[in-house]
Amino acid sequence: MSTVSAAQDEPGTVPEPPATGPDTGIAQPIGAGVVTALVGFTSSFAVVLSGLSAVGATHAQAASGLLALCVTQAVGMILLSYRYRMPITLAWSTPGAALLVSTGAVAGGWAAAVGAFALTGVLVVITGLWRRLADLVAAIPVEIAQAMLAGVLVPLCLAPVRAVHTSPAVVAPVIVVWLVLQRFAKRWAVIAAFVTGAIGAGVSIGVQHRRVDLSAMVPAVELTLPQWNWQAVIGVAIPLYIVTMASQNIPGTAVMGSFGYRVPWRAAMTVTGIGTIAGATAGGHAINLAAISAALSAAPSAHPDPKRRWIAAATTGVAYLLLALGSAALVTLIATAPEGTLETVAGLALLATLAAALAGALTSERHREAGVVTFLIAASGVGFLGIGAAFWALVAGLVVRRVLSRRD
Repeated sequence: MSTVSAAQDEPGTVPEPPATGPDTGIAQPIGAGVVTALVGFTSSFAVVLSGLSAVGATHAQAASGLLALCVTQAVGMILLSYRYRMPITLAWSTPGAALLVSTGAVAGGWAAAVGAFALTGVLVVITGLWRRLADLVAAIPVEIAQAMLAGVLVPLCLAPVRAVHTSPAVVAPVIVVWLVLQRFAKRWAVIAAFVTGAIGAGVSIGVQHRRVDLSAMVPAVELTLPQWNWQAVIGVAIPLYIVTMASQNIPGTAVMGSFGYRVPWRAAMTVTGIGTIAGATAGGHAINLAAISAALSAAPSAHPDPKRRWIAAATTGVAYLLLALGSAALVTLIATAPEGTLETVAGLALLATLAAALAGALTSERHREAGVVTFLIAASGVGFLGIGAAFWALVAGLVVRRVLSRRD
């Protein structure tokens, strides 16, 4: 978190370009930007749709949410990368979407979930403006935050196992393709799995003569008037905010720092927070700094000159605007696909994240018990007083850690 604290009052800095080297033009960063968008979209859109549906969104509302996320993060990327001339890439909160899956139905329905999304955006804006709140989030022990995330991810990562039983003809080839690509071209494994699933779903739809609603494939925004209740605030907004900050924004800043870029913290949090608020009524849950995919646009492979890599991030934004046009068609296809297809792709996409979260949760031998307690409660999915398991997992983990620390 020291990176965040140091960056809060800085305007953002870019590393110096190499002393010598060929000018590769703009084709290289444009290509890197397109790859960043394709990898980011195809590797986690299934998680987003599963999360939105779990908290009450209809197919049309989920499609609207995916559209809103694509547009808001695209606009944010273009603005930030152009203004600061650095490859600041944004993403939707994949861990946050996984959290929504584990949360399930929200007290107050979809409108209350939308209200929680908007409140999450408000908290992100405040984090950028008020250092103390950022420090408070950073004070949450890493093993507790990672254990909560791991517990949230477990049900999704178990989905491919269940799907093999329900739809083996479609799901088994998806898993095989993913495994082969993990061995030979890891970056494209999830994309290839998605393409395989789409082909299998198309064949299944044709063989079984299922009707596809072509009118539903036209992109449309479904606005929902947000509502607020204390269960949604505590059970959705607060865990969503913590997961997004701890698993996306803070690591995203660190990834950019590893390539020599100092992210303008206040501006980044303001843009992503306002983007989250703006997209909430259309069904978007949260946008944030990209973490893993950030390297695709910030690394030397995007361009030898660090001062020209911002073109890759801006291209990523433009590509997401184009991908937004296909969001409704994608949701319509998935809605008619065999049971388990979407869940399989989502589960495979999150396996690496689950492994990293488990490693982070159990690294500290001293606080391993607190991490295990947090993980188990989050994985149970059992809520209390209308509040989801993720919040109670966080509370229980902090309490156990505190008690056992005093013992030591």
